[in-house]
Amino acid sequence: MLGFALRRAALAVAVGLAVSAIAFLLLRVSGDLAATLAGEEASAAEIERIRGLYGLDRPVIVQYGEWLLRSLRGDLGRSLFYPESVAKLILDRLPNTATLATLGLAVALLLSIPLGVVAALFRNTWIDRLALALAVLGQAMPSFWFALLLIFFFGITLGWLPVSGTEGLANFVLPALALGWFSTPVLMRLTRAGMVEVLAADYIRTAHAKGLPVRTVLVKHALRNAVAPVVALASVQFGNMLSGSVVIETVFALQGIGYLAWESISRRDFPVVQGILLVVALFYVVLTLVADLLNAWLDPRIRSG
Repeated sequence: MLGFALRRAALAVAVGLAVSAIAFLLLRVSGDLAATLAGEEASAAEIERIRGLYGLDRPVIVQYGEWLLRSLRGDLGRSLFYPESVAKLILDRLPNTATLATLGLAVALLLSIPLGVVAALFRNTWIDRLALALAVLGQAMPSFWFALLLIFFFGITLGWLPVSGTEGLANFVLPALALGWFSTPVLMRLTRAGMVEVLAADYIRTAHAKGLPVRTVLVKHALRNAVAPVVALASVQFGNMLSGSVVIETVFALQGIGYLAWESISRRDFPVVQGILLVVALFYVVLTLVADLLNAWLDPRIRSG
């Protein structure tokens, strides 16, 4: 297990360096940053002054090396719009997005795994078809529309939950439901497919023949083997929630990094956009590493392979 973990960690470091280079180069290939920062009415002399001020007149490899060294020290530069550093802006907004993504993933798993198991146990019955219908409905309904429905029923009509702000955990209930609902269908279908395959395996029939309790067979033998792909996909879904929650954050007025990214793009605040790209991409790398290690722990065949 240690050797597997070290190999995966080395691969994660290599991917992290590649991701940092891509995050740095994306803004460079999108156009002349100096001309964009100077504005449409700027003269050639002003553009050159901006280019020298921000070091954009030096070779790209030199710019990347200096930026990478600063990033490793936690210095992601300063915002062009806010009077704060990029790192402080992201750190201030990150807890809201992390809370929303964590609760959203919890909602998705709490809904998808039981539904997938039940659908597999009652395969080709009305229960299975109902679960699949819910999955189709979940993916067909846009997340912002579902969010608006939640606001209307639970926030305005019933008045049970707040619909904006970040004052307490109750403010995250409706956003987490809206965010988690969209990830539920794919996780549910994967759980169902895994359970259907595992329940037909010989070792499950052997476990039943030994007289083991049904609950033990389902949880210890079937679900543990069927859930490995779900763990890998859940880590990707968590990364999607971290980076793609801008719509939900906007609808519920949550000041997270998704909304900060949208603000920065609209204001051409390139250092903030670059910093968010790097942070979110590194989250993906770390989450993928954690998922690989969890899968290896759940299924010894992965680490032996």
